[in-house]
Amino acid sequence: MANYFVGDIQGCFAELELVLAKVDFNPSRDVLWAAGDLIARGPDSLPTLRYFKQLDGSAKVVLGNHDLHLMAVVAKIKRVNPKDQLEALLNASDLGSLIGWLRLQPLVQELPEHNIVMSHAGVPPQWDIQTLRSQVQRVSNALTAQDYIPALIAKMYTIDANAWDPNVSELQQNIYCINALTRMRFLHLDGGLDFDCKLSPSECSDPKLTPWFNCDGLIKQTHTLVFGHWATVMGKVASENIYALDTGCCWGEHLTLWHMESDQIITQNKLKKS
Repeated sequence: MANYFVGDIQGCFAELELVLAKVDFNPSRDVLWAAGDLIARGPDSLPTLRYFKQLDGSAKVVLGNHDLHLMAVVAKIKRVNPKDQLEALLNASDLGSLIGWLRLQPLVQELPEHNIVMSHAGVPPQWDIQTLRSQVQRVSNALTAQDYIPALIAKMYTIDANAWDPNVSELQQNIYCINALTRMRFLHLDGGLDFDCKLSPSECSDPKLTPWFNCDGLIKQTHTLVFGHWATVMGKVASENIYALDTGCCWGEHLTLWHMESDQIITQNKLKKS
């Protein structure tokens, strides 16, 4: 058995197939861990979702901001981003089933025997592992509730929740949890989330902003962290126990796969359009 962790696929299904072929991935034997944003900018969001859904127990998936945005689009809360290639997915006969499957996916997956935590964007430095687990479970409860659209999805973009406060309402805590785990990049000096700067850490000249993974964090002291989301980082994190797996395949770069057991990185370049 092998554990493979893959960064943001973003509908780049052909590249996913190729990188999995390089390692002879076998779903009857191996497990594929996906760091969120399965869909959106690439041409094959529909087969990507179908593939992970049929993998069942051989796949461990976390939700990314694009996956949550799809729920908002299907619920008529948001319009399709013109940059996304979602027409085939939105017109698919099994769209309802795919959305139902997505709602069951958490914001965090753990591999306890190896102390690995995977989320889409990272983990808030001020949280311990118990706080992370309890907050993630509460969001999962909200996503699987019958009223998830009016109670959570419809309010996901309307509540300003960029700072952690355990004393605010459950909804505000849920929105902060979603924002931190699916949208986080830089933090302000007070620990608040910055949603504006998408540059790489080396390109950002604002002394008041710090990459979340450079902050002293409780969880990173005891766990290996795996995340995607931040393509401009291009996998370059100066820490032995943090793996940044989004390497911008949908932007013309490459898809990254991490084989945990051998600590090996395998890549697949973006295919050129014919």
